[in-house]
Amino acid sequence: MKAIVQERFGPPDVLRLVDTDRPGIGTDEVLVRVHAAALNPYDWHMLRGDPYVARLMGGVGLTRPKSRIAGIDAAGRVEAVGAAVSGLRPGDEVLGFCPGAFAEYARTTADLLVPKPAGLTFEQAAAVPVGAVTALRGIRTVGRVRAGQRVLVNGAAGGVGIFAVQIATALGAEVTGVCSTGNTDLVRTLGAAHVIDYTREDFTEGRVRYDVILDNVGNHPPARLRRALTATGTLVANGGGSPGHLFGAVGSLLRLMAINPLVRQRLRPILPSPPAGPTHDDLLAVTALIDSGKLTPVVDRTYPLADTAEGVRHVERGHARGKAVITVP
Repeated sequence: MKAIVQERFGPPDVLRLVDTDRPGIGTDEVLVRVHAAALNPYDWHMLRGDPYVARLMGGVGLTRPKSRIAGIDAAGRVEAVGAAVSGLRPGDEVLGFCPGAFAEYARTTADLLVPKPAGLTFEQAAAVPVGAVTALRGIRTVGRVRAGQRVLVNGAAGGVGIFAVQIATALGAEVTGVCSTGNTDLVRTLGAAHVIDYTREDFTEGRVRYDVILDNVGNHPPARLRRALTATGTLVANGGGSPGHLFGAVGSLLRLMAINPLVRQRLRPILPSPPAGPTHDDLLAVTALIDSGKLTPVVDRTYPLADTAEGVRHVERGHARGKAVITVP
């Protein structure tokens, strides 16, 4: 099969398109014929081995990548199932978490897959797993958003923000989205009652106080974000940071957790991140929202498999409008 591989940590230029062996599967595994795979900040963090502290934590690899084939979000058709797998059969259209998704075939387990909503293309379906599950956890599980609350989503036009605005709206919240000038119309179409252009206004200096803030950007320190919360509001942190940092977003999240016991407001990171944790129910929840018409993926642009490196560069620059997706012929 054709696959995008990396033999060492580094910039997107280290990615290569090669012919390699199709993965075999065990009795409890599923082989997926990948038709589309989404790009996430997760991917460039894995590509660069950044932040460096993540290498010591064991999930990335210490001196070289732990996973030779990159990618995690995928949509496609079941190619084969192990003898112990039930509920899936060859030909089923699925989406979910497939380590090694930047390839024609990827191996995963049944609990990390759900049926693809019939109304989605494979490209739209691939955009769902990491972004929508992270948004669901941030808004519903960690943020505990309820109808009538004021919710602010910082980074509302990004890969998590597009889903977070829609999920909070579906829960009955009054949503404010923060984005750049060129994305204000998009964020309004997603259901935001108010949109703040961060190039013209700093929401941390405004008069409005929010019950829940989901911060997908990490461009304000906790003290400034807390000023925009109600006295008992909740700040939900979803990373931030840039390549080359020793601790990166991990350090920011640890500082937030250290401050939390000292204040009345709730300061919470989104942990654990996909694909760790009980994701099957979350995947079913987001696909149910899609089937009901309350949640729609936004695909920024697509790249052929051979141009995966260029797609990673685009996501790494931090200006994606929705999700960037790799198409696999």
